[in-house]
Amino acid sequence: MTDQTRTTGPLLTLKIDVDTYRGTREGVPNLVRMLRAHDAHATFLFSLGPDHTGWALKRAFRPGFFSKVSRTSVLEHYGLKTLLYGVLLPAPDIGRDCANQMLSAQYAGFECGIHTWDHVRWQDSVRKHGASWTSRIMRRAEDRFRSVFGQPSLTHGAAGWQMNAHAFKEHDAAGFAYASDGRAMLRDDGSLLDARCGPHRIAGTNCVQLPTTLPTLDELLGRTIGGVTITTANIAAHLLKLTAGAGRDHVYTLHAELEGQKLSPIFEQLLSAWKAQGYQLASMADYYQKVKDSPLPDYPVSWGELPGRSGELIVADPTAARPGEPRG
Repeated sequence: MTDQTRTTGPLLTLKIDVDTYRGTREGVPNLVRMLRAHDAHATFLFSLGPDHTGWALKRAFRPGFFSKVSRTSVLEHYGLKTLLYGVLLPAPDIGRDCANQMLSAQYAGFECGIHTWDHVRWQDSVRKHGASWTSRIMRRAEDRFRSVFGQPSLTHGAAGWQMNAHAFKEHDAAGFAYASDGRAMLRDDGSLLDARCGPHRIAGTNCVQLPTTLPTLDELLGRTIGGVTITTANIAAHLLKLTAGAGRDHVYTLHAELEGQKLSPIFEQLLSAWKAQGYQLASMADYYQKVKDSPLPDYPVSWGELPGRSGELIVADPTAARPGEPRG
C-alpha cells in the first residue's frame, strides 16, 4: 500500500469514510481483506470520538431526508443498535474501543487519516460555528489520532463534506499537505458537470484539496436515472459507465458501513472492473504525489447540492477560480 507510489496513468483514488463504531469494528477488517486481495491502495479516514449516530434522527426535518432513507435502507445497513447510539443507548467511544481495528489498516500498509471527532456533531454543526469551536473539535481528533497511531495524521476528509472557512485554515496549522473535504458538482446521472474539476486549493490556504468526483452508492441506489431504476444488480455497471474511457483521475468515496458490509459484492465488482479499465487503485497520498508539483487553481469556499443527497455540501467550483490562478 503506502510504501509504494504509483503515479503513471489514471488514478482511481479510494477514500474510505469510517463513520460509526460498527463500521470500524466490522467494515474496516472486511475492506482491508478486499483491498489486499486486489492489490489496491486506499485511504481510511476514521471517526475518532463518540458514535452519536442516533442524533441524526433530527435530520428527519431536512428536505429530501426521508426519500434517501427509504431508498438506501438505513436500518438494514447501519443496524438498529447504531441508530440508537446517543439516544436510547450510550455512545461508544470509537477511538478508545476500536483502536485495534484502526491499527489493522495501518499494519496492512494503508494510509490512515482523520475523518472527524464526532461524525454527527461535526456534520450537523460545523457550518454555523466559529474559529474556537472548530479548532477545539479538530485538535481533539488530531490528539486522539496520535494516541492511537503513535504519529500525527497527514490528511483529513470532512464528515458529510461539511466544513467552514476556519476548518480549512486549521489544515495549514496542522501541517496537512492534502485533504479531501469536498465534492465535484454532478449531473443527475452522476457524471461531472465540469470536466475541469479536480485538485485545487481553497483561496488563502496551502493544503491541496482532492475532491470526490464520483457519486456514492447511497446517492444512486433506488433512484430512476434515464428511465432505469438503479438497484444493487445494476449500480456497478452504472458507475463503470462514468469511468469508462475517461482517461482522467477520479476520487471515489466509499463507506465502511456500506461497501465494507452488505454492499461489499458491489465493491468487489468495481475493484475488478476499474483495474480492467486501466485505473490504478490509489490512496490520497498517491494522488497528491502525482499532482503536487502541478499548477493548481484557487477556489473560494462554495456550497451546492448533489443529486441523491439532502442538504448542501462543500463543492469545488472551477467557474469561481480566483484571478491570477493557477499556482504551483
